[in-house]
Amino acid sequence: MEQTEAGWPILEIDRSKRGSLVDQIVAAIAEMVNRRELRVGTKMPSVRRFAKCNAVSTFTVVESYDRLLTLGLLSSRRGSGFFVARSEAVAAPLALALHATPSAIDALTPDLYSGVSDALPVGAGWLPPEWYGETTILDAVRHAMKIPANRLRGYGHPLGFPTLRQHMAANLEDELFHVGPDQIVLTHGATHAFDLILRTLTKPGDTVFVEDPGYSNLISLVRHHGCIPVGIPRDESGLDFAFLAQHAAASQPKLMFVNTVLQNPLGTSLSQAQAHRLLGVAEQFDFWIVEDDIYRELAARGEASLAAMDGLRRVIRVGSFSKTLSPVLRVGSICASNSLAPELLRVKMLTGLTTSEINERAVYHAVSARPYRRMVEKLVDTLASARERTTERLAEAGMTPLAKARGGMFVSAGWNVAPSAEFNGKVIADRALASGILLSPGEFFSLQSPSTIWFRFNAAYAADAPALIEFLQSLR
Repeated sequence: MEQTEAGWPILEIDRSKRGSLVDQIVAAIAEMVNRRELRVGTKMPSVRRFAKCNAVSTFTVVESYDRLLTLGLLSSRRGSGFFVARSEAVAAPLALALHATPSAIDALTPDLYSGVSDALPVGAGWLPPEWYGETTILDAVRHAMKIPANRLRGYGHPLGFPTLRQHMAANLEDELFHVGPDQIVLTHGATHAFDLILRTLTKPGDTVFVEDPGYSNLISLVRHHGCIPVGIPRDESGLDFAFLAQHAAASQPKLMFVNTVLQNPLGTSLSQAQAHRLLGVAEQFDFWIVEDDIYRELAARGEASLAAMDGLRRVIRVGSFSKTLSPVLRVGSICASNSLAPELLRVKMLTGLTTSEINERAVYHAVSARPYRRMVEKLVDTLASARERTTERLAEAGMTPLAKARGGMFVSAGWNVAPSAEFNGKVIADRALASGILLSPGEFFSLQSPSTIWFRFNAAYAADAPALIEFLQSLR
């Protein structure tokens, strides 16, 4: 990194690089603080001097300094300028979050979500269309398309289709907890719900806890918002509460995302005792819990519910219909307290106005139809058989499950082999893709490199897939 005569840094800014100039400047300053090139108390160049040194506009520098102020890396003194305000110990995870670049596995992401690839989707997160009950869904879509002409004016109800919200509120009250229709905000799927929650409750530089391993897209989303993701270890026995309490005390997280039931990718569920303990930690250290509850319909009745235990005081429940209906419909939901729901709604309207009433009508007609409950029950039984067969087939390739799944569509399994530069989950996934097989390696779900080589398998596609087993056996 070059310096001017006055000693101000000339940053290595790549204008062809993905991401804005502001992102690059903020990440570079964070790294310089981390490397102690800029110590606490160091005065930064003026906006004009910085702009001139780095050949950027003053507007870019103002926005960069403003973000660094928000992150707490800089402080400003009236009439004196800007000064470094944080030590390297705080800047280190921040620089890592800001400077995170897409990994090689990101190239697989479109195929993992689009469903248009010809590859065998054993690593995907959706079920075969025929497993959902195609007739029920298609009938619901046709019914939704008969929307009254007067509903074609305007954008629809801000919270989402009222009849669907009323139906959801009634079902939740029967099975889990009391919630009013106006406490339910409909979204474009669960990921949209996570985005709205992060936009509403966090600012850049906040610490956000996620499960490790956990939902891959969520980790990227947390980083996209400029927050610092901290992975809380989870295995077959549940969360590592000692780790959780230690890091909650040290980093004061703003919120934590948790898959209480049928966690992705392990397929495990928290016990009632663990759920109570988690609520206690959240109360002690004053952070929100976002309960990712999208797999509950595939679980046995009576599993722990953080939202039910807490009464939506500090728990925000996220739901979705993509696992029991086609994910193409893109309908999710947020259940929140009476005080928080209006703010979530405000952010929803600011960032995208309303959600699709036609999609929401289709979901309502599907879930309120008489065959729906029977379809879900059949789906649960079919998945149980598929998981058992998948585990047996993977054993033929020498693979052992990371945990015994309690239900759902996933089996995560691998070899007790340490990854190397030449042989790891990413390398194997690339080879598999070249052979027409879509895998999801452990690297896709973890903040840190996994200590062993493992993959998440979708039992619906892996249970009867000779090509998959042949490929895995060839690696041995």
